[in-house]
Amino acid sequence: MDQNPIVGQGQHLASAHRTFSIEIQALQALRDRLDTHFEQAVDLLLACKGRVVVTGIGKSGHIARKVAATLASTGTPAFFMHGTEAVHGDLGMITGQDIVIAISYSGAASELMTVLTTAKRMGARIITITGNPQSELARNADIHLDGGVQQEACPLNLAPTASTTAALVLGDALAVACLEARKFSAQDFARSHPGGALGRRLLTYVRDIMRSGEALPLVHEDTTIQEALKEMSAKRMGMTIVVDAERHPIGIFTDGDLRRLIERCGDVRTLKVRDGMTRNPRSLPADTLAIEAAALMDERRLNQILVVDDTGLLLGALHMHDLMAAKVI
Repeated sequence: MDQNPIVGQGQHLASAHRTFSIEIQALQALRDRLDTHFEQAVDLLLACKGRVVVTGIGKSGHIARKVAATLASTGTPAFFMHGTEAVHGDLGMITGQDIVIAISYSGAASELMTVLTTAKRMGARIITITGNPQSELARNADIHLDGGVQQEACPLNLAPTASTTAALVLGDALAVACLEARKFSAQDFARSHPGGALGRRLLTYVRDIMRSGEALPLVHEDTTIQEALKEMSAKRMGMTIVVDAERHPIGIFTDGDLRRLIERCGDVRTLKVRDGMTRNPRSLPADTLAIEAAALMDERRLNQILVVDDTGLLLGALHMHDLMAAKVI
């Protein structure tokens, strides 16, 4: 084989366009022949009392692994089992309440046939995705989904390309149909992805990241401006909360309030916090989603917001920097 082929750049694009066209046509044909077998497969998955075991070998094994991951993250408990490892002990993972989805384009993989035979003896139900409805795997399944394609994108018609795309999309279609039937929500999705950006946005509440206790800058309204500035500097929130004797917030004193007070009065050393504080400060409950707090603060152009309980008692405070540190924004 020529190790240094000289191919024009236009030919690379033409090859890419051809691959796209072949795979798009394969998916369109697959979509057009979907029938009641697909609906039956979804109903079977929805009724599953155990877990969904997705298996395959070779390139189909890679697709099976991704299909299992998609099912698991969208509300259908599932895991991947490699077809070869299955016949060397991993079959012990399958129970009679499980459903096995076996993916093999030829439908002739002997390892998968062993998996299916054993799983059926246990009482598990079988769904297969193959490119040959007359194959042994297809004939021994409870439900068979035809993932056949007219041709592979590979010009030799050998490397699995269009066929693996078809199997992947069929798996995605099963997962999405189950998701919709279960009314799986964004909050449900976030619970499966707590380490990701969506999880942080939908699972992080104000109570999780607010400042409280000794971290809160607190003064009373008769505190001098000089003492208030010491509290602000020590707690690094750009403000101090003004509370009454019962710890109800009655105002805040911010850097901006200080500037405005100086402009108005000049020498502020003898003044009290009450002379320059902002009364009736914005607040929210601790069980507010952090992303909702961020939206409110952005809308009102606030750098800080107070957190209170149902009686208006101060619980904490939230700074925009806290939202950034938690990677909510």
